[in-house]
Amino acid sequence: MTKVVVTGGAGFIGSNLAGELLKQFEVTVIDDLSTGRLENLEEILDRVEFIRGSVTDLELLRDAFAGARAIFHQGAVPSVQRSVDDPLATNQANLDGTLNVLVAARDCGAKKVVYASSSSVYGDTPTLPKREDMIPNPKSPYAVSKLAGEYYARVFSELYGSRTASLRYFNVFGPRQDPKSEYAAVIPRFVARLLEGKPPVIFGDGEQTRDFTFVKDVVKANILAMESDAQGTFNIACGRRTSLNELADRIMAILGMNLHPVYDAPRPGDIRDSLADISAARKRLGYEPEFDLEAGLQETVRWFSERLTI
Repeated sequence: MTKVVVTGGAGFIGSNLAGELLKQFEVTVIDDLSTGRLENLEEILDRVEFIRGSVTDLELLRDAFAGARAIFHQGAVPSVQRSVDDPLATNQANLDGTLNVLVAARDCGAKKVVYASSSSVYGDTPTLPKREDMIPNPKSPYAVSKLAGEYYARVFSELYGSRTASLRYFNVFGPRQDPKSEYAAVIPRFVARLLEGKPPVIFGDGEQTRDFTFVKDVVKANILAMESDAQGTFNIACGRRTSLNELADRIMAILGMNLHPVYDAPRPGDIRDSLADISAARKRLGYEPEFDLEAGLQETVRWFSERLTI
């Protein structure tokens, strides 16, 4: 079978991607388990090659990438807030690591590198929806690192003939997302709190909006990007925005609960509104989201309900 590699493959998105890729490919997963978890791979660990290591180790990447058709680069310190707290660690993992991935993929002759970027590169520019041709305005070290990674990917295409695609994820959610970290994303935090009988905590007034994207659609976008000849940067999202107040109401409705949210001070680095224009991904990758917010939340809440103790 054809070999592919997933960096950060024990993480939330990476493990979902590795599981789907196994249906068609021989899969190698690289993860240093700093934020990823082996339990995310428990259903497939006997069918993947797992390498515990960091994307900051260039020689490890060169060995692991040998013979691979494609590299899915998911490995990163995946948090705006964590990058605010520790910008040096974020830069080392996200920027140095991405450069290492591109160098190793070039040297090993991989046909495509699909890079996980982020909607955070747009910052707080008020124009909606966000389009790939807009001038970026990153507001956190995390966003800076992701944008710089995109530029590196483009330069490697232009200078070395590497084929690259950068996917700007918008607020990905779904099974295996970690609710326990202090840097956890909003949906697993809300679900975990509610399953404990506690009200959700909202930073700010709750009227900030996000374009929530179910992880299975992100997985599909990665595979489409690998299979496509298209290069460049693409928004990967649902194409609709939802306020955090509405999000809390929807999750409570699924759980049959009605608790008043607790409001706290806004967090530094957070943006006010986010909405993607996904027409470029539709046209050039053939991407079409299959899950709206309600369908994704139903599956996510069911997954967490089976695993978290009330």
